[in-house]
Amino acid sequence: MRVYLITAFLAAAICYLVTPFVKRVAEHFGVVAQIRSRDVHTLPTARWGGVAMWISMVVTFLIARHLTLVDRAFGQELQGVFLASTFVIILGMADDRYQLDAITKLAGQALAAGILLLYGIQILWLPINGVTTLPPSIGQAVTVLIVVVIINAVNFVDGLDGLAAGIVAIAGASFFAFAYLLAVVNGFSRAGSPSLITALIVGVCIGFLPHNSHPAKIFMGDSGSMFLGLLLAAAAITLTGQVDANAIAAEEKGPTLLPLLLPFAILAIPLMDLILAIFRRAFSGRSPFAPDKEHLHHRLMVAGNSQQRSVLIMYFWTAAVAVPTTLLAFLPLWVGIVTAIVLVGISLAISQRWFERGKRREKVNPAG
Repeated sequence: MRVYLITAFLAAAICYLVTPFVKRVAEHFGVVAQIRSRDVHTLPTARWGGVAMWISMVVTFLIARHLTLVDRAFGQELQGVFLASTFVIILGMADDRYQLDAITKLAGQALAAGILLLYGIQILWLPINGVTTLPPSIGQAVTVLIVVVIINAVNFVDGLDGLAAGIVAIAGASFFAFAYLLAVVNGFSRAGSPSLITALIVGVCIGFLPHNSHPAKIFMGDSGSMFLGLLLAAAAITLTGQVDANAIAAEEKGPTLLPLLLPFAILAIPLMDLILAIFRRAFSGRSPFAPDKEHLHHRLMVAGNSQQRSVLIMYFWTAAVAVPTTLLAFLPLWVGIVTAIVLVGISLAISQRWFERGKRREKVNPAG
């Protein structure tokens, strides 16, 4: 555990230190988010935050290779993750600068998933009627679908300062806890790619948040959201490759299902936002990828919450799904239910309290 904490700390420190330099480079090349009708920021803000995250990943990997235990995680899978993440960073940088169309981005995301496949990172089985081994072509198609969906879920939720970075940090911490505890309980190697990748995710998000929290000095941009989405998807897929599904299923079904279900559970809020956006735009005759100002975080602000409060509420919503789902794999059902109720209750209390405070402020100063 200690070496993974060191990895996360290194990633956080490097990302925190590198981000201001990346900001200056982005401004120099004109990679700046201008003010649009659907945006909530009030000043032009640099993009390319994902570049700082990528640099942090590279330097952390170079250092971590020399750490005892963690060095065992470095192999063909991690090479594939590095190359695929580098590809999406380049794709995201181009999109942040030139605003690529949706089809081009989807094709690029699918190609990034293809890189993972070349390095043996793919879904091998599904928990259907016990455990069903998938034909290679079906497994590859499912892998590409998972990668594209998770990348776009993170991308869609990146609408407020610090929102995506915080949600992914919570998701990454939950996934790390699951991967590590699953290894301890079932005797798997603790020096696996999933644990290393998720420790890195948590670190880069924590290091980036001080620069990205409201008022943001830099945005992660599509380079950052696609980078984080790819890493989350890769962690989930590599974990399924390390799990002997038949052995676990013979004793308990929960841990068999969770390597596949957990990424979707911990990203339940972004995924719900993604699905609602697709249906909303399709029913109104627009492209599913046409931007609008009706995401969940926008609705929270319309309801009277400030940007900071909306972000905090969505953090609690994410934790209310991610934390209990992780606990359910190892603890009794009532522990997960109680945890979910407490976290949802806190988010509702925060929202209601601040909403009432805002209403009182409006009555005192209607013109403000």
